[in-house]
Amino acid sequence: MPYYLKKRITDIIINILMLMFLALTLLPIGWMVFSSLKSSTDIAIGRVGLSQTLEGKPKIQWENYVDMWKNVNFGLYLKNSLIICGATMVIAMLLSTLASYGLSRFKFPGSDLFSNTILATQMIPAIMYLIPLYIMFVKFTIMSGIPVKGTYWGLILIYAAFFTPFSIWILRGFFASIPKELEESARIDGCSAIQVFWYIALPLAIPGIIATGIYIFLTAWDELMFAWVLTNGDTMTIPVGIRLFVGNYQNRFDLMMAAATVATLPLVVLFFFLQKYIVAGLTAGAVKG
Repeated sequence: MPYYLKKRITDIIINILMLMFLALTLLPIGWMVFSSLKSSTDIAIGRVGLSQTLEGKPKIQWENYVDMWKNVNFGLYLKNSLIICGATMVIAMLLSTLASYGLSRFKFPGSDLFSNTILATQMIPAIMYLIPLYIMFVKFTIMSGIPVKGTYWGLILIYAAFFTPFSIWILRGFFASIPKELEESARIDGCSAIQVFWYIALPLAIPGIIATGIYIFLTAWDELMFAWVLTNGDTMTIPVGIRLFVGNYQNRFDLMMAAATVATLPLVVLFFFLQKYIVAGLTAGAVKG
């Protein structure tokens, strides 16, 4: 068989396998969107096609999206998620960027121990912190009179504390992959340490910073356990709001699927506009750590 024909057949097989993998990956999302246009009863009994009218005609349940906004205050949950996740991402990225640059460029007593301790904190399951944090929130409120549970800043503080150590570990690899010769040349030209960080290291680490920030935002967006315990009716996030569609006596699967579809849209838009930074960031820090 000629080489060009063999290569052509190989490329076709690879493309078919990639399309099959893509379809398999998108299947749950497609099923979620399709289910959001069916009735709750048809979803519960596992009906494959669309819901039907009394005359037997297929019917698209567009009203699920209207009921979702009317029956549950979904707009409030969406606003709360954007505020909490956005503030968490900004705080965690600010702290982790400075800390990771310092760990990758400067040696000081205990720097290696500090780096290993950061990594060790990720080995403890987050659920072990739930009850102690809840008790701390209650006691802090009793002693100081300042409410923590059920506030924005209480959950933002917890999320930032959880995501900052892991972000430091990731960004440390990005900064370590930047050639030191660039910074040394800038120092010879008269730049201070802060100017080297601001004008040389930081712009080169932008893909990694954006990729890490998106990771933090997505993780906080999907978090349910701490949001369920540490928020109230005014500060509930989207995962908690979607959970409310499952009750003791009635499960509104149709509204749950509609809410999940709407909650996915901001993430899709985020990926669409920042995908080039995500791809660059996934490989930029993979060489040195």
